[in-house]
Amino acid sequence: MKIENIKTLGELKKSGYKSINIKDELRTNLRNKIKSGQPTFEGVHGFEDTVIPELERAILSRHNINLLGLRGQAKTRLARKMIELLDEYIPFVTGSEINDDPLQPISRFAKDIIETKGDATPISWLHRSDRFFEKLATPDVTVADLIGDVDPIKAANLKLSYADDRVIHFGMIPRANRCIFVINELPDLQARIQVALFNILQEGDIQIRGFKLRMPLDLQFVFTANPEDYTNRGSIVTPLKDRIGSQILTHYPETIKIARTITEQEAKRDATQNNMVYVPSLARDLLEQISFEARESEYIDNKSGVSARLSITAFENLLSTAERRALRSGIDKTTLRLSDFMGIIPAITGKVELVYEGEQEGAAAVAQHLLGDAIHTFFPAYFPKIEKLEKEGVKNAYTDIIEWFFAESGFELSDDCSDEEYERILESIVPLEILIKKYQPQLEKEDKFFMKEFILWGLVEYKKLSKDRFSKGYQFKDIYGSFISKL
Repeated sequence: MKIENIKTLGELKKSGYKSINIKDELRTNLRNKIKSGQPTFEGVHGFEDTVIPELERAILSRHNINLLGLRGQAKTRLARKMIELLDEYIPFVTGSEINDDPLQPISRFAKDIIETKGDATPISWLHRSDRFFEKLATPDVTVADLIGDVDPIKAANLKLSYADDRVIHFGMIPRANRCIFVINELPDLQARIQVALFNILQEGDIQIRGFKLRMPLDLQFVFTANPEDYTNRGSIVTPLKDRIGSQILTHYPETIKIARTITEQEAKRDATQNNMVYVPSLARDLLEQISFEARESEYIDNKSGVSARLSITAFENLLSTAERRALRSGIDKTTLRLSDFMGIIPAITGKVELVYEGEQEGAAAVAQHLLGDAIHTFFPAYFPKIEKLEKEGVKNAYTDIIEWFFAESGFELSDDCSDEEYERILESIVPLEILIKKYQPQLEKEDKFFMKEFILWGLVEYKKLSKDRFSKGYQFKDIYGSFISKL
């Protein structure tokens, strides 16, 4: 007989079911996963040697947990993943507002019904997916929201005195009994509301409008907080911090490879988009490098952080830019271009907090700086380093390309030009082909034109060519010709 088919308290007792509190439940299931070599927080990347071991130790220690980190560091994702460490089903007294354990009831409702019906007390089963409660801490959250309040309508309907504890309407925390309860952005919660959590975390009793209820609530608390909030908006009051067993610091991806894995996992795209747009590996790396550059940029407030969502939404925008161009050209397939990266600017500008210097530059200009910095960082990994000072009359790897621009006066590359036009323009610059064959002989055929454009943008970043934006595209020139035309 399946355990979830048990319908009465008597049947539950005969089955040999034993109650276990949620912290021991999480601990037991985590022990079993670790012993069997199963991944504990699957789908969370980059934390395997840092955050996840600390989180596992906290769960084994039966601690309430505070995940402290900047925005976009998978704090809520980790909390939601803890559901997978719960039993698939747990029994509760049917009709109980607070998921009373039939073998250890704590509410007056459950105690009364068990006293009246005994082993015939009906029970229901709660799936682990329904055992996750989440509340975003905002300044308007009240004690009544979290703990509860007296319900005058209930008192009137049941003809009860306000002195009767049956007039109480339970808040979110009692209703999350035997569940994981997450409070996001804890420092935003007013100090007087934080104080209301003290007894729940330590002694398990709650107070509602003068009613002192000895209800040993069974909860796994997970809090999340942003270090920036400690100075900007509020803080976690010291006695509450003291009652949280483990504080775990999260972080951003430490390598491009990990960042790429996260972006590819989280980005929303469909089969149509995947089939229509080919994305070179270098383009994916450049996209991730933009976030790395942003976290070090002098224009961006590093204390605020640069969310992993920047790369995710930028990748979605990047695909959409190429898709739109293909649709306008009436073709079924296209390859991503470096000039398509202009389509990601809206994804960047809304996700970075600029300092004064950044505000002076403007959000869009800062976004273009970040792309330029990413290209500047990657260029030496593919082609010879460009020296700032070069000996006069001595040829280097890029001399022929620069001389081509001097002789041909450059070219224009429009955003929506057809693939045939795009390829024709880049193929006309013969020295690009020679450079790629010499330094990137193993390059995939599909990546060739993106790499040619990458060389041009790299030479611009190293001040060997000039690039100007016009309304519908880019104009590339030799740097001296551009300087003279501006004069």
